[in-house]
Amino acid sequence: MAIQSASGQANVSDATSGADVAFLSAVELVELYRQRKLSPVEVTRAILDRIQRLEPKINAFALLDADSALASAERSEQRWHRGEPAGLIDGVPVALKDLILAKGWPTLRGSRAVDPNQEWNEDSPATARLREHGAVVLGKTTTSEFGWKGLGDSPLTGITRNPWNTAHTPGGSSGGSGAAAAIGFGPLHVATDGGGSTRLPAAHSGAFGLKQTFGRVPVYPPSQNGTLFHVTPLTRSVRDAALLLDVIARPDLRDWNALPPQEGSWQSGIDEGVKGLRIAYSPALGYATVDPEVAAIVEKAVKAFVDLGAIVERVDPGIEDPLPIFLTFWQAGAAKLVDSFAPERRNLSEAGLLAAAEQGRAIDVVSYIKAVDQREALGRHFSRFHQSWDLLITPSTAFPASAIDASHADLATRPIRSPFTYPFNLTQQPAASIPAGLTAAGLPVGLQLIGAKFDDAKVLRAARAFEIARPFGTPKDPT
Repeated sequence: MAIQSASGQANVSDATSGADVAFLSAVELVELYRQRKLSPVEVTRAILDRIQRLEPKINAFALLDADSALASAERSEQRWHRGEPAGLIDGVPVALKDLILAKGWPTLRGSRAVDPNQEWNEDSPATARLREHGAVVLGKTTTSEFGWKGLGDSPLTGITRNPWNTAHTPGGSSGGSGAAAAIGFGPLHVATDGGGSTRLPAAHSGAFGLKQTFGRVPVYPPSQNGTLFHVTPLTRSVRDAALLLDVIARPDLRDWNALPPQEGSWQSGIDEGVKGLRIAYSPALGYATVDPEVAAIVEKAVKAFVDLGAIVERVDPGIEDPLPIFLTFWQAGAAKLVDSFAPERRNLSEAGLLAAAEQGRAIDVVSYIKAVDQREALGRHFSRFHQSWDLLITPSTAFPASAIDASHADLATRPIRSPFTYPFNLTQQPAASIPAGLTAAGLPVGLQLIGAKFDDAKVLRAARAFEIARPFGTPKDPT
């Protein structure tokens, strides 16, 4: 896409350049601002310049408002000069997935079925908290249509590409967030996850994606996927994800599922390590078919936790594939979504989404209530499991990122989910994907860390320990 502001008048030709600035973490940026060694304007210009140069090869943004971002950076710079930062991430560039409302910008959700000609006068809770903390909001990143599939394309914005190899998908549905985080289009990204939509692109793009305990981050407006859906951090580093969680995991009366705020900071205790923790490693959850190269990379990565002093055993949690349970909610949600469209716009949606909606309409009430019961039983099972195990480790995905040509070959067989991610949307547990290595073809592979419900801190702690032990690089700029 052409890089311009929402008003079409951006000029970032004088932007500060340098990948060194673009790849600084949010934690580092805040400290450099505090020391007056770097300014929010310099950083924002550097990142906008990088986006202008590389975005045509990646297509990570549905909307980029350079004018607004620079104005916000200038206000932040003035606050830092006065020694009065507005909050924890004042002056730090952030991008929002285009499922998240932002006042003044259309939220089109990757769909031509959404009418852009309406008032866009409300912020989602996460957006409101970002503004309160002085973040520089760059714009909206791409999503698959309404987040319905685990690929980085939509009828509205086209194909988003993997920065490690642009012939491959970055995963989805938060494909723009994952690709942008990995390639240096800002350190902080607010994504969403209703079945793996943060963890899949984190795994495929070589970034860190956290799906925190359900209710930790308020959600509004409600998703068609109901209590499967989370608004999440997607970053390059674990500490940045904890910092972003400090900002967006705050109360908002519009979400009646929201948990009370956590005392203290999510960064507290993050460097305590994993010594003595009991970790179960399940290479297939007992039912998944996994690519041998992915399996070998994750198996090797798990040894890092042994080296760090954790007690690691190979243990399957003893469940059957909960995909039928998940699909009951997911397809019913698709039916609810499509039925909300104006009739004349309904056929503007992707065929796969419309097919899912048809399947959802066929689900009877008794079957739906049975799925609710089965979901609760699954949650109880994992509550008992975590009485013995602090954490569970699995691969994040069963296969490396698919080639874009293969992804689009057949609508009936397009990969839309990972067997390792949707179980933990059902159980509402915290789960994170962290880079574990690269395939021989140079594509990232993710390792998934799962904690007991409400034990987000332990997931962050383990991810941070792994990140330090097994640092992961960034992709070369695509040519």
